[in-house]
Amino acid sequence: MAVIKPIKALRFTEKAGSIETCVCPPYDIISPEEREALVERNQYNLVRLELPVGEDKYAKAGELLNDWRENGIIDRDEKEGIFVYREEFNVEGVDYCLTGLVCKVKLCEFSERIVLPHEETLTKAKTDRFNLMSATGCNFSSIYSLYNDESGNIAKCIEKKTAEAPLCRFTDEEEVTHTLWKIDCEKCLNNIINTLADKQLFIADGHHRYETALNFKKHCYENGKVYADTDVDHVMMTLVDMDDKGLVVFPTHRLIVDKKVDRNEIAAKCAADFNTSVLPLAELKGALKAGEKGKTFALYTGGNDFMLLSFKPENARIIDNRSEAYSDLDVSVLHSMVLENALGIDKENMANQVNLRYTRSMDEAIANVQNGKADAAFLINATKVSQIKAVALAGDKMPQKSTYFYPKLKTGLVMNLLKR
Repeated sequence: MAVIKPIKALRFTEKAGSIETCVCPPYDIISPEEREALVERNQYNLVRLELPVGEDKYAKAGELLNDWRENGIIDRDEKEGIFVYREEFNVEGVDYCLTGLVCKVKLCEFSERIVLPHEETLTKAKTDRFNLMSATGCNFSSIYSLYNDESGNIAKCIEKKTAEAPLCRFTDEEEVTHTLWKIDCEKCLNNIINTLADKQLFIADGHHRYETALNFKKHCYENGKVYADTDVDHVMMTLVDMDDKGLVVFPTHRLIVDKKVDRNEIAAKCAADFNTSVLPLAELKGALKAGEKGKTFALYTGGNDFMLLSFKPENARIIDNRSEAYSDLDVSVLHSMVLENALGIDKENMANQVNLRYTRSMDEAIANVQNGKADAAFLINATKVSQIKAVALAGDKMPQKSTYFYPKLKTGLVMNLLKR
């Protein structure tokens, strides 16, 4: 099943400055303003490699990586290892602690049922990541995946390592504390590798990057670019146990743009499948929470109230050509029965984001409708980890942007050069 290997990692040196000023969020959540602020804070911030800008941006990223290596800003560890990465954070007054293992994982086609996806991807993002990987030959950011270890072997290895002094520890601007350790004991490494050898891995975040790594591997083999010192057969991942109590999934709300949305018309078109009610805006969070066990979401079109749509359980059915697990998701029902059937926003429209935008912030979604940047917002509950696993095991994929694992993994703590 899963083939795990330690990493001979690229990491920032003291020449780069404090590590908290060198790392960055994942490329796809960084705004132009945030990118500029990161670079102003430290000229060696990894955002310059992970999210290059300007003409010939990919080639320049490759040149900059070489420059930083030659000047000792980034250096490669002499000894390979598997890294323990911990995030400590607070959500709505509750403290969480999430712990993962950063390692290399052998690339497998999804059809092999070893690494399993749960979400559809967008072509534009994969092209961007392919161009960057081709120019730099490096994994700057880690794919976030889940595993099950009922034996507890890995938890024991992690507990032993985290009792030691870490390589680094810092708290970021979102009050998330990041800590990194390195496991290089051969016995411990073999224990982890052997424990995961019969496991399936479920991609939580980073589908685009995984598919890009598969495409890059295929490209290299087809074009004779696989050499004795290259390692395009593996990709960097952070692996988290599905039973980790620090796993937090936020909902990703849907914004409708450049399309008129009539609330009464939606209610009429959905009457056969949904009960609808109009409630004060102040009750929005409570109404969604109360509907967590069913398929419930809210439509906001402005003003001081919203419409709650609750799926009629007696009408439960399998969505055409999809699995039972897929059909059980709030987001699937929203896309199929409301966005497509009632609003006329088809799958191609969604994939190209013609009339659809996304945000994980409920307040931002409401504000965008109120200030006219969006015509309407559909507010939804978060997808459960158990549902993600069920969809992946069913061989199905959720709509794009169905999950938002929080907090995001920092980019730049550990990097994987595609060389042996």
